[in-house]
Amino acid sequence: MAVFALIPARGGSKGIPRKNIREIAGKPLIAWTIQAALAAPGVDAVVVSTEDEEIAAVSREWGADVPFMRPAELAADETPGIDPVLHAIDVLPSYDAVLLLQATSPLRGVADIEGILTLAAQTGAPAVVSVCEPEDHPNWMYRLDAGSRLAPLMPTPEVTRRQDLPPVYALNGAMYFARTDWLRETRGFLSAETRGYPMPAERSVDIDTPLDWRVAEMLLRGEG
Repeated sequence: MAVFALIPARGGSKGIPRKNIREIAGKPLIAWTIQAALAAPGVDAVVVSTEDEEIAAVSREWGADVPFMRPAELAADETPGIDPVLHAIDVLPSYDAVLLLQATSPLRGVADIEGILTLAAQTGAPAVVSVCEPEDHPNWMYRLDAGSRLAPLMPTPEVTRRQDLPPVYALNGAMYFARTDWLRETRGFLSAETRGYPMPAERSVDIDTPLDWRVAEMLLRGEG
């Protein structure tokens, strides 16, 4: 199965301007993902999808392919995240599967990339996404009604020790794998057929805010 890694990187990030090529722990943010993908034996090509010429240039400097420029209409704030992926698999029809790697997850390593590809091969699943255990368990979450009364989010018996709670997982945004033919039909990575690839919290940091940036930089420098 021919697999290409797709790294989406538009130029219009709002929370942290130009974050995809801003330096973190000694290299541009996007470089961490490019290098991990290039080092993964199961990845046949590493492609960056961007509408931004500067991001394209930096990506090429770090070894990624930029075989096309993303249309501007697929780089707007309101563009659904799946649309640039569908565009990429249409432009690159020779691949059997795509592995979407978010540049905002720089702590995801080569072993994680190989791990998700191995799980896909072993299970025969059409899609696999990376997950991690959330910091807060839903059994300990509540809603507030109009009178500010607490209502449990989940109607389950009260548990006082975290180790007694059933494990739950949340998408960590780092990796999304799918067969291209299946993805064209479903137009999304999540279905009843999708498998989950667990990752630890320390490799699941998703940079969205300045605080996320500081945490990720500390971990990348080995200070955590």
